[in-house]
Amino acid sequence: MTVLDHIGVAVASLERRLALYRALGLEVASVEEVSSEKVRVAFLPVEGTSIELLEPTGPDSPVAAFIAKRGEGLHHLCFRVADIRGAMAQLKANGFELLTDEPARGAHGCLVCFVHPRSAGGVLVELSQPGG
Repeated sequence: MTVLDHIGVAVASLERRLALYRALGLEVASVEEVSSEKVRVAFLPVEGTSIELLEPTGPDSPVAAFIAKRGEGLHHLCFRVADIRGAMAQLKANGFELLTDEPARGAHGCLVCFVHPRSAGGVLVELSQPGG
């Protein structure tokens, strides 16, 4: 887990928040809806990593709940892994709490899982296996 895949930022509106990143010279590489997570995401490449803007697609989205509780802002850090199930087993063996027992399908067709913030110093950590 040595590659920072992306930094997730919760936003109420992709279009409204993209103005800042475009003013900084960043371009949107892709936009897609992840229906299982009830979000629309935009990825903006930045020097070997990406910023992922997450817009809820409904009031029952986990990102909508996050924004309601904490406001827009930093949502998670994502680390790329080659073997998500192996990484999950290693984290569990070391006492870290995962949000799910099995990885889910995320953006770009990756397999993803999350480490609960209460066992990660208040930071939501995502693991992502490309090509899942």
